[in-house]
Amino acid sequence: MLKVIQRFLTFILLAVGLLFLGYQAFLYSLVREKLPTATTIAGIDVGGMSREEAAEALRTHYWSPIMLQHLEEKVDINPQDVGFNLDVEAMLDQAETARGEVPFLEGFIEFLLNRSFEESSVPIIAGYDQAALRTQLENVASFLDKPATAPQLLLGAGSNYQPGESGYVTDVDASLPAAEMALYQANVEDRQVDLVIEMQEPADLNMEVLQTQIEQVMANDGQGLLASVFIIDLQTGEELAINADAAISGLSILKIAIFVETYRRLNGPPNEYVQGLLYDTAVQSSNFGANLLLHEIAGEANTYEGAEQLTESLHRLGLVNTFMAIPYDAIAVSTRPSTYTTPANTGANLTFEPDPARQTTAEDIGTLLAMIYHCANGGGALLAVYPGELTPQECQAIIDLMVLNEEGNLIRFGVPEETAVSHKHGWDEVTHGDAGIVFSQNGDYVLVEYLHFPQGDFLLHDFSFPILRQFAQLTYNYFNFQDPYTENVVDRALREAAAREAAAAAAAEEAAEEGTEVEITPTPAP
Repeated sequence: MLKVIQRFLTFILLAVGLLFLGYQAFLYSLVREKLPTATTIAGIDVGGMSREEAAEALRTHYWSPIMLQHLEEKVDINPQDVGFNLDVEAMLDQAETARGEVPFLEGFIEFLLNRSFEESSVPIIAGYDQAALRTQLENVASFLDKPATAPQLLLGAGSNYQPGESGYVTDVDASLPAAEMALYQANVEDRQVDLVIEMQEPADLNMEVLQTQIEQVMANDGQGLLASVFIIDLQTGEELAINADAAISGLSILKIAIFVETYRRLNGPPNEYVQGLLYDTAVQSSNFGANLLLHEIAGEANTYEGAEQLTESLHRLGLVNTFMAIPYDAIAVSTRPSTYTTPANTGANLTFEPDPARQTTAEDIGTLLAMIYHCANGGGALLAVYPGELTPQECQAIIDLMVLNEEGNLIRFGVPEETAVSHKHGWDEVTHGDAGIVFSQNGDYVLVEYLHFPQGDFLLHDFSFPILRQFAQLTYNYFNFQDPYTENVVDRALREAAAREAAAAAAAEEAAEEGTEVEITPTPAP
C-alpha cells in the first residue's frame, strides 16, 4: 500500500513538473521574440525588452540633454541640436542576430534560471555634427564668459581712469573632446561636462588701449573725416601711429622746421630782428615772418632758396616725407621745383589730399619734435647730424618759443591749464592740426594730430576742434591716468573764450578812460 502511494505521489509530482515546464515553455515561447536577459545595447540594459521597447529606451536615454558646467552655471545641450543621430535599427539588428544563435533549449534554461549563460553587448553606433557642437559651445561661451577688460581713459567732467577687470573665457577647443564624449555616454553622471575655463588677468594700460579709444572718438564724432595721429612717449620711445605715414599738407605746422633751421644757421643768439620774426611766426603764425626767416636760412633775400635748403636739411635728418617747395603765400617759379616726390606721396590714393607745395607726415613732424626735445636734453639726432651747429640751449629756446603760442588751442585745451605745451598749430580749408611737446606731470610726450575733410569744401572748426581736443585729453589721461584731466573740452573752450572777451573788454574800457587806443584781437573759434 505504501509503494502504491509513493508511486501515486511520484506521478503527481511528475505531472505537476511537466505541467510547470510546459507552462514555462509556453511563456518562453511568448518572450522568445524579446531580447535575452543580460543584453545591453550602447551600454543600456535592454534584456527582456521587445525591439520597440529597446528602441524607445535607447532614444530616451541618448536624446536626453548633456549638461555643460560653466563655473557655477549649468547649461543643457540637446543632442539633436548638434546633429546627434543614433542608428537604433542597426544596433537592434545586431542584438537580434546574437539572440537567434542561441538554441531553444539553452534559451529555455536561461529563461527558467532568469539569467544568461553569455552576456550580449552591442556597442553604440552613432554620429554627430562637430561644427554644430562647436557652435553650441561658442554660444554658451559668448553668453556666460566675462573676458578681462582693458583700462578705459574716460572723457568729460567727473570722469576717472577706469582700470581693467579680471575675467574668464571658455577654451572651446579644449572643451570640445569632453563634450563629444558625453554624447556617447550611457551613465547619466558621465553626460555632464566641465568646460575648460581660462582665468584672465586685466590688461595693462598700453598704447593699444589709447589707440582704440582715439578710434572710438572718430567712430562716434568724426564720421566723414580722416585722422592722422602720432604719439611718442619721450621716456620709453614707445610710439602710436594712426595714418601717421600718410602725406598731409604742411600747413603752419611746418614752421617748426623753420625754427630749427634758423637756429642752426645762426652763429649766436638771435638778434632783436630775428627774435621778432621767430615770435611772430610762432605766436602769431605769421606767414610773412616765416618767409623772412627763410631769408635767414638762405643767407640772402631769397625765400625759394631758403625753402630748398630747409628741405635738404630735413631730408638729411631722415625726414624724407617733409618738404617746402614753395614758400608761404608764394607762387611756383620755373627755376625752382614746385613739389617733391616722397615715399608718402607716391601712392595712388592720397586720401589726405596734400598740398603739393608743402607736405609732411604726422610721423615726420613728431620725430622732429622728439629730436628737439632730446637735443634740449643734450642728445638725439640733431646734435649727432649737426655737431657744433646746434646746441642744447638753442633747442630749449625753440621749445620755450613755442610754449608762448596760446592760439590754436587744440592740444592746450585737452590738458590742464598749468601744463606746458610747446606746440605749433595749423589749418587750411579742409585740414586742421596741431603738433607739440606736452610736459605733463607724469611724463613728457609728443602729440601730433590732424583731421582732414576728404573731397570737402570747408571743415568747420566747431566740428573738428572738439575732436582734436578729445584726442589731446585722452593722450594726457593715458600718461596721467592716476590724476586725469576731467574738464569737458567744450566747456573749457567756452570758458577761456569768455575770459578772453572779458579781458579784452576790460582793456578797451581802461584805454578809453586813459584816452588811448587799444587793438582788440578777435577771439579765435573755441
